[in-house]
Amino acid sequence: MEIEVRTEISNGSVCFIMKDNGLGFDTKKDIKMVTGLFKRLHTHVEGKGVGMYIVNSIVDTHGGKIEIESEPNKGTIFRVQLN
Repeated sequence: MEIEVRTEISNGSVCFIMKDNGLGFDTKKDIKMVTGLFKRLHTHVEGKGVGMYIVNSIVDTHGGKIEIESEPNKGTIFRVQLN
């Protein structure tokens, strides 16, 4: 797996962009699962279903937002914008 991490300024806010070439998922069907507590999209790999829940909670507490783009078998892009 490859992971690319970068930052940029977007509309005066810091934005962290993380891109991977992993399993990906259907954002139209599974977007709520990504940030849910103990929710997992891929049960055939290790995980507890808490990582994105914690990240989302922290970002939300600080008035930020997370945008997610993904396609099955093509990877995912997470954009974390902090205000």
